[in-house]
Amino acid sequence: MSVLAVSITTVALAEIGDKTQLLSLLLASRYRKPVPIILAIFLATIANHALAAWLGVVVADYLTPDVLKWVLVVSFVVMAGWILIPDKLDDDENISNRGPFVASFIAFFIAEIGDKTQVATTMLGAKYSDALLLVVLGTTIGMLLANVPVVLIGKLSADKMPLALIRKVTATLFTGLALAAAFGL
Repeated sequence: MSVLAVSITTVALAEIGDKTQLLSLLLASRYRKPVPIILAIFLATIANHALAAWLGVVVADYLTPDVLKWVLVVSFVVMAGWILIPDKLDDDENISNRGPFVASFIAFFIAEIGDKTQVATTMLGAKYSDALLLVVLGTTIGMLLANVPVVLIGKLSADKMPLALIRKVTATLFTGLALAAAFGL
């Protein structure tokens, strides 16, 4: 699988049911202006994931390729388990009154810190340090694939989506990615 495809798939799957996807729904329902929200998600993701991928490159300098392979395998297995735990936005999470773009950029950038998609981006940056641009591009595309539809259909109720089933299918897909990484498929 190409670096771009792995990066897109990893983040798009990890983002399903994630707090930043819930944040996208919240922003869309609050501001009802999808273009500035989507632009803010795009720019916040590039900034956040570029830092995360760079951190992965720094980590990769200290690990052998074989160790990196198993770190990636373990990270996919952890993601498979982590995805089964429903995310919730904190009740005290405050969204700025500075307009849809600024509020979305700040909220999204902060929500991504330490998030599973940021961890995945760091691991991908470590594994594919020679293709860092593709990692950042792929993880950003994956983030947009998961969040843009949520912003565009933000008027629909999240309660109507079968999130438990979606999480189980996503966990299964992450387990498949772990097996593919382990056996070089």
